[in-house]
Amino acid sequence: MTHSVDIHVGKRVRHRRWMVGMTQQQLAAHVGIKFQQIQKYETGMNRISASRLWDIAATLGVPVQYFFEGLDEANTTAANQPDDLLADKEALDLIRSYYAIPENQRRRLFDLARVLSDAAA
Repeated sequence: MTHSVDIHVGKRVRHRRWMVGMTQQQLAAHVGIKFQQIQKYETGMNRISASRLWDIAATLGVPVQYFFEGLDEANTTAANQPDDLLADKEALDLIRSYYAIPENQRRRLFDLARVLSDAAA
């Protein structure tokens, strides 16, 4: 049976990998495993050993504790969140694009999005 911590850590691996623009194949090559194993880690199907998580963290440029951040909130709010936005490639592409916009324009876009979402409610 899949443990909620393994699922959370796997989602954080996937999120960070997408944020740095790395494929499963690239991450797998860096840590010396097959990409299918990365797929299993990211879904929480397979538990990541401490040494493997260490290697993944180094490859993705984050401390190991990054993968556990938000774990308490994830367990308490999981029932309130119907979809995992971090699992949605389109949402992550949107986030990457948003942060590529210069800050002053990004702020204006954010304000526009807030107005539009308030109007739709």
